Amino acid sequence: MKKFFLLLLLPIGLLAQPADQVLDAAKRKIASRNYVEAKADLTKFIGTNPKDRNAFTLRGRARIGLQDYYGAIGDFNFALEIDSTWAEALNFRGEAKIYLGDDEGAIADLDKAIRFRPNYEEAYTNRGLAKYNIEDFQSAYFDFSKALELGQPNDDKYYHRGVVKSELGEFVSAIDDYSKAIEYDKTDANLYNYRGVAYYNISDFDKAIADYNEAIRLDPKDPLKYENRALSKSAKEDLKGALEDYNKSLELDTEDSETFNLRGVLKHTLLDYDGAIADYTKAIELDNTNPTYFDNRALSKTAKEDYAGAIDDYTASIELYPTDAETFYQRALVKLTMNNNYDGCLDLKRADELGSPEAKAAIKKSCK
Repeated sequence: MKKFFLLLLLPIGLLAQPADQVLDAAKRKIASRNYVEAKADLTKFIGTNPKDRNAFTLRGRARIGLQDYYGAIGDFNFALEIDSTWAEALNFRGEAKIYLGDDEGAIADLDKAIRFRPNYEEAYTNRGLAKYNIEDFQSAYFDFSKALELGQPNDDKYYHRGVVKSELGEFVSAIDDYSKAIEYDKTDANLYNYRGVAYYNISDFDKAIADYNEAIRLDPKDPLKYENRALSKSAKEDLKGALEDYNKSLELDTEDSETFNLRGVLKHTLLDYDGAIADYTKAIELDNTNPTYFDNRALSKTAKEDYAGAIDDYTASIELYPTDAETFYQRALVKLTMNNNYDGCLDLKRADELGSPEAKAAIKKSCK
């Protein structure tokens, strides 16, 4: 009796692939930002390989790409249950926590990642970002410098360190880092913008404007870049050019209270008090919690001899910020102008208590 052997032909897609091939393919998909397919492939793989720390870590990275940060943290937790010393999972869990605003938790994870892998360049970069977010700028500076020391330099690394140097007031050194970043990427408008801000802070307004010009050429739809250029033009007393830039900035973003405020300051300088008041009023409509906007409108109202309106604005400012000596002093001057000496002197006394030297001199002159 003959025996027949049945040959089963399985579809190619069902043939088992070596683990390395599956994981390498997932890495390529993540690198190309094909996060959905990467996640799906890794989920299938994990179904038959539930103890593979790399698979959970890669799926967590795919979830970060999909902005599913809590899901990502869950995957990194699974990876760390398999291997509690797995620096890569600690690094990416720290990154996910940064996205969620948990910078302290991120730093704890990244400290561990660096302890287990002392030359882990990406962990230093991520820890630098978390330290920057909590305004520990000196530590962030160390971490970004260490990342540059450990790996290949690129525009992002120099940019990160340049930003921290600017926060530390080291603008000349920041300019050097921004310039190095620009050498790697001459098409990034933000690099020119940030370098322009650094030049502005060392009062090199011509170079600042040149950088803003290039930033605007590369990205003409960003209102902030026009606002920054307007500030430099104002510093050079190109008030007409500054006004044009503020107008363009507000054309692009009609909801920015600070731009209305800055344009109001410029209009006040140009003696356009009605225009200034209109801009301050719009700023207040957009943000009625900023006492500076009320102070500025009060100054323009005073210039128009609308003293009652000015007092109302100074009073609103004081309600928001009751320890500002300058506001009490300015309100006192308006009251004295209105011959309301009693209330004016009360304001001068309060301004003096809050540390205003001008108020002390005014008391001697006006409050017998």
